[in-house]
Parts: sequence; structure tokens; C-alpha cells
Amino acid sequence: MGGNGKKLHKWKITFHRPFFKSDGNKKLPPQEFICPISNSLMSDPVVVSSGQTFERLSIKVCKDLDVTPTLPDGSNPDFTNIIPNLALKSTIQNWCSKSGFEHPNPPEYSEVESIISSSMGFCLMSRDNSKIGVSESDFLNGVSETTPVLFSHAASELNCPNFYSCSSSDESVIANTTPRLPFATRPSCFSASSSPTTSTEFIVSDEVSSYNSATSEDENLVNMMKTSDVFEQEQAVILLRKITRTNEEARVSLCTERLLFALKELLNTRYAALQSNAAAALVNLSLAKVNKIKIVRAGIIPLLIDILKNGFQESQDHATGAIFSLALEDENRTAIGVLGALPPLLHALRSGWGTTRLDAAMALYHLTLVQSNRAKIIKLGAVGTLLGLLKDPAVAAQVLLVVVNLAACAEGRSALLDANAVECLVGMLRKWSSSGSGSTRENCVVALYSLSHGSLRFNGLARDARVADVLREVVESGSDRAREKARRILVMLRERDEEEEGREDEEVDWEAVMEGGVTRARRLNWEKS
Repeated sequence: MGGNGKKLHKWKITFHRPFFKSDGNKKLPPQEFICPISNSLMSDPVVVSSGQTFERLSIKVCKDLDVTPTLPDGSNPDFTNIIPNLALKSTIQNWCSKSGFEHPNPPEYSEVESIISSSMGFCLMSRDNSKIGVSESDFLNGVSETTPVLFSHAASELNCPNFYSCSSSDESVIANTTPRLPFATRPSCFSASSSPTTSTEFIVSDEVSSYNSATSEDENLVNMMKTSDVFEQEQAVILLRKITRTNEEARVSLCTERLLFALKELLNTRYAALQSNAAAALVNLSLAKVNKIKIVRAGIIPLLIDILKNGFQESQDHATGAIFSLALEDENRTAIGVLGALPPLLHALRSGWGTTRLDAAMALYHLTLVQSNRAKIIKLGAVGTLLGLLKDPAVAAQVLLVVVNLAACAEGRSALLDANAVECLVGMLRKWSSSGSGSTRENCVVALYSLSHGSLRFNGLARDARVADVLREVVESGSDRAREKARRILVMLRERDEEEEGREDEEVDWEAVMEGGVTRARRLNWEKS
């Protein structure tokens, strides 16, 4: 068992080719400097709950692939808690300096993934194509029915990272650079080549290929779902999942009222494999734009929320992805918020892991394009939590999109200023100024620009956070749009400073004050000037 409460697959790691070869002049690294999983010199060693030390990225890849290793000594590590092994990191660096070895660089995700997958006995496809988990090409080459529209309101003024694409929403957000990168309509849990991680395997391809309209579309599947045989029910949802994974026409034709009703019953099951495959099939169906409103009107959302609260881990992954996909449709956003999806999504964002957190963040982003959902987020007291998550590099870019949406309304600005958002965003800007995503840097400036509107408090908070220093750097090296926003903020701050200085220098006619009050005194001073 892994430490995250989810049963992971176990496999034996065996390496037949060492990474290090002696050239006769240099010593080989001590074995304790080598990650047992990636078999490479560790650049960021961490200690896990069971006491072993690994490269941090190796643990992340294991979690992303939903596996736990059986090490050469027969032990199984517990990944529940991860603590940086600073002493070992320093020792490795000192050893490299003395031995003439190059200091280790962080390994590439794809390289570690390839090592692990080969040890598991199967091959994952390149990240440039598709793989289990997140696939950027799936996102960028995903469903794209219409061209995104740029709007001027603050909620749409952010620059979205290039790993998502936008829906046909009137409030969709697009990047400001050329070429403009769209949001993807596919949740992270979707992968065109993924296979189920449950105990039941997919039905062979011959059966799928023979399935066509001659079977009266959904009738056979519905009949299998309604049977009392759990195994046959599971076979039905696995077949549905495979048919709809890449076939757009099948997604549309199979998404009928009776099939959705039958699928609802299986989402409510307590059989883990059945619930998980049913939720995954629903994700596939939701990828078709014409199905999104139909699915919500069929009463699916309450069941997905229940899965987020009480379902199995893998089912929760798919449920979060389904809500993200359904939230891409404008007409669904208010309904999803009213039905109570915001609290469990916030919980998944804060306490989940891997793709679940990313999908939860993107679902919240699309939902907060609607003012009613922004108000709900604020009433839930989630602003402080969201700002805290900006320090987590795994989800910071996505959470920042939600923060920009909240800053688009007056009550959101007030709550963000109360939670010290200015200092938080300035700190994030400093962190991302030299490294990181340009879009994230730009979105920080957009959020600060929104917070500066109509707030007398912003000037003092910005001065305390020394925002001017950071914005001057943006003006020098940021994108065109970021530079423009930064200039506007700097001009506004300068004008307000000048106004305050003018008030301090203003001479007061105290005789007029005694006779007629401050207003008259200021008028007399104005007349004198």
C-alpha cells in the first residue's frame, strides 16, 4: 500500500545497465548517492515515511503512474510523507566537487517515466503523443469547436498557460501572445491511449470494432448495465469507455437519456471498478460539446459531487475531470455551483494529488467566470486558502487563474486585499521574474491591476510590499501586455502619492476654519491660488 490511501500496483525494479562507468580516473558515486528508482545521481534527494531516500521526481512519476515499487531488497516504500534530505544533498555536491563529477541536474520527467515503465513490463508512449496521465498534445489537439473570443472585462484578461484550451464560452480566456494558445477541453484524467487501472481489462478490439449502429446504438449497453450481474455491468461500462475514448460520433450517438439514466445507477455503486469505469465513461461522453448540457440536465452532477466526497480515489479523479469538462459550457456553470460542487472541488484542490488537483483548479477557474460562483467562493472563506496554494508550484499557475477571476468583482477585491493578496502576488512575481512561465508572471500583473481599481487601501499595501520595484522589472523585461498593465499601476501609484503630498502641503486658513469649517477654508485657499 502507498501512503496516500490508495492501493497502488506493485512491480519489481531491475536495472541491467548502470548509469555510471568508471574511466579509470574518477571514482564511481557511492551507492547511497544513487536513486534506487531512476538509478541516477540524486539532485534533490528526499526521505520518505519508510526511511528510504529517492530523487523527488522519481516519487512524483511513481504517483502519476499509480504504482509503488518493490525495491531490490524486497521492501516497499511508503510515499505518505516526503522530507528534503538536505544533508545528503550537500554531501553529494561536496563529493562531486572533490571528485571532478559534474553536479547532478534534475532528471527529465520522460526519462524517469521510461525507466519506470520499462521496469513494469510495458511501454508508455512519448509525452509528445499520448500516455497515461496528462498529455499536452491531447489538450492542445483536443476538441475545439469554435474560436475563442477576447473580452475586455478583468475576468478574461488573464493569460492562460498553454496546457489547456478554451471552450466556446463567451467568457473564454485566451493568451495575449501570438500565436494564441487555446485552453484544452479535455480534463487531465482523459488520455486517448489510457487503459483502465482496475482489475477488469478492456474487451478486445474486435468486439469494439464490431459495435456499430446495427446494434441499435445504446440498447445493448443499456441492457447490460441494467442486469443484476455486476461483472456484466462492468463489462458494459468498460466497452462504453473504450468506444467513446476516441470516437466523437459515438460520444454523441450513445449519449441518450436512457443510457445516462443507466449510467447514473452505476455511478452510485459501491463496487470500486464499476464506479471508476462508469465515471471514466462519463468523462469521455462529456468531451462532446453537444452532450455537456444534456449530461447536467440528466441529474449527473449530484452523483459526481457524492463521488468527490465519498467515492474511491480513482473515481474521484474521473469525477473531478468530468466536472471540469462540463464546466466548459457556459450554461452549466451556474447550475454546477448551485448544486454544491464548489466545496468538494476546493477540497480536492487542497488535499488531492496529481491530475485531480489540476482538474479541480481548472473547474474552479471556469466556474468562477460566473459572478454567483465567485460570491459563493468568497462566502466559503476560500480566498486565504487559494492564496496559500499560490506557493505550491504544482498548481500555482492554475490557482492564479481563479484569483484573477475573483479580483474582477468588488467583493472579491475586498476579500483578496483583506487576505494580503498584494504581498502574496508581489512575492510570486519576484519568484517568477527570473524563471518560470511568462504567462504566470503576466497573470500576477493582471491580478494586481484589478486589485488597484477603486481601492484606497491598495496604495498603502502596494507600498509596504514594494510593488514598484517588481513592476519596474516587468516594464523592462515583461511581455507587451504585462508591461502595459505594470505601467498603468505605476502611474496610478505615482498620482495617488502626489495627491497625498498635495494634501500635506496644503495651507489651511485657520480663521476660516473657525468661522465656516474646512470646506470654506479650502475654497478660500483655492481662490487665492
